[in-house]
Amino acid sequence: MEEKFWKHVNQDPLNHYWFILDWRNQKADTKITLAMDEESIKGLMLVFKDAIVQLRGSREAVRALVERLDRQNVELTAPANCGDIIPEYYAAPATYEMMMMHLDKGDQTPQITNQSERLTQDDSEDIARVVREANFGWWDDATAERVRNSIKDNLWVGIRREGRVVAVGSTRFVDIGCNIGIVATDVSYRNQGFATSIVSHLVKEIFSKHSKALIHVLTDNSPAVHVYSKVGFRPYTSFFMIRKGERISGNQS
Repeated sequence: MEEKFWKHVNQDPLNHYWFILDWRNQKADTKITLAMDEESIKGLMLVFKDAIVQLRGSREAVRALVERLDRQNVELTAPANCGDIIPEYYAAPATYEMMMMHLDKGDQTPQITNQSERLTQDDSEDIARVVREANFGWWDDATAERVRNSIKDNLWVGIRREGRVVAVGSTRFVDIGCNIGIVATDVSYRNQGFATSIVSHLVKEIFSKHSKALIHVLTDNSPAVHVYSKVGFRPYTSFFMIRKGERISGNQS
């Protein structure tokens, strides 16, 4: 089935970004289920490290796939029009609308008013602190050890003030599109253009190697959407999302 899988996801690689990335690079931690209609793929489900779930496809396919999902606790993303289906199977403290934005090389409008620099493993403690404090409820699991490990595969940049890192951002270089995974600023230094400068720096680094940049943002996070739009990012698609989802008793697969 792999030939069918690749043909399907390559029709819209941005929508299937995590399917492509995880299947390419971390097969041992990745399980993919296809929802088929005779010979056609109608939907896909990715389970990464037994905890992170991505669903794509028609409403009928998403329902069929989530019914088969045998994980008790998940972080789950599905097409935006399936937001009424997932709560039938998983309860979560909150639901979100996540937007993917994209930027093609040549369309960027960088705005650097604060100079940033490449960060190293020596900055791991500072990076973890900024990330946790920027949004503890979302990034409360950020630790110096996790950051230190991520620096092996990701580019981290930051801005210093008085010897301390006060704004950070990260990306990973991938040929199908480089996703900017984190942008965070110390609360004391917000509204000074730090995030815009960080994103502009990352975009410059991305386009020195590849032709497309991506970023995911909560749709109702207007300040972040404004920053990314200033640099040139435009909406691509939206997803329904839950974190800390727990399978509803009596609705097991």
